Amino acid sequence: MTDSLVAGLDLLAGLLTQEEPRQTGPDFGKASPFGFFVVILLLIGTFFLVWSMNRHLKRLPESFDRDHPELDQAVDEGTVGSEPDNGTAAGSTTRDPG
Repeated sequence: MTDSLVAGLDLLAGLLTQEEPRQTGPDFGKASPFGFFVVILLLIGTFFLVWSMNRHLKRLPESFDRDHPELDQAVDEGTVGSEPDNGTAAGSTTRDPG
């Protein structure tokens, strides 16, 4: 297995070291104006998304703490609303299977 690995690496090294003339014209590596236009549109879109996000974040309250957290604490402890929910609401009818 190591012989085939060494032979493969030799072949790869031989291919990489070959210096053939590259077929590159005077415009090789230059971007088109369409690419520049796409980049500008992406930058403008990013600017407006960040601007909109900042506006929405400024509208949020400083804190989400309530003035009276007793009700939340009671629900967390399980003292309020501890009745088991059997899937039927008040006034609803139950369906017979079948």
